[in-house]
Amino acid sequence: MKANENTTDRIVRAVIGIALLLLAFLVVTNVALKVILIVVGAVALFTAITGFCLLYRAFNFSTKH
Repeated sequence: MKANENTTDRIVRAVIGIALLLLAFLVVTNVALKVILIVVGAVALFTAITGFCLLYRAFNFSTKH
């Protein structure tokens, strides 16, 4: 798994991931929306931590140069 995200990309994903998780746990009461926000937030946070995005890989794209 070779990193394909640059530092800015990773920071943006981390901020978005944390914001979505906080929103899901602290604000949203609808269960379906809460699950969606948790999944998307967790994926964003995971890709920020690892520096690897599977969709970038699938489309042969990289922000790390």
